[in-house]
Amino acid sequence: MLEPVHADSGWAPYLFQVPMRPFPFLRAPSLQLLRRAAMAGLCATLMGHAAWAQDVVVQNAWVRATVPGQKATGAFMSLSSASGSRLKSVTTPVAGVAEVHEMRVEDNIMKMQALKGGLELPAGKTVELKPGSYHLMLMDLKMPLPKDSRIPLTLVFVNARGVESKTELTLPVSVLAPTH
Repeated sequence: MLEPVHADSGWAPYLFQVPMRPFPFLRAPSLQLLRRAAMAGLCATLMGHAAWAQDVVVQNAWVRATVPGQKATGAFMSLSSASGSRLKSVTTPVAGVAEVHEMRVEDNIMKMQALKGGLELPAGKTVELKPGSYHLMLMDLKMPLPKDSRIPLTLVFVNARGVESKTELTLPVSVLAPTH
């Protein structure tokens, strides 16, 4: 049964109090059990979370569109890690080969190569994967990637403690980097 709150209590008279008696499941022993169960669930969640989740944030991810017959393209994004991690590898069902790449210019010659050990993500810093720099190279494409389509992509990270995790993404395909 609802009881009106008295106006002299500082609350508007139209507010109501709900007495605890009609809810026997909220008695003190039940509340203790509920609190213990909630804490156990929280601890289990946090422990499991530490085993598989990374502190890596992925932003502004996209893939460059292709034309029919084109066999390679790049994927780009911003990655940041609060405690330091490494982007170990990448997979996607739309490409036979997917690698973490670096592009640089040496002696006026552009060189591109796979990063064998992956890409380091220093703690607290954002690493840009962009055209002409670090990027994800998707080769041996199994189909054209038209503008405005979307592709699945999996990033594999290793944190500072050596724990590996995967992040599943669906990236938009675009001719140019999306503006935000």
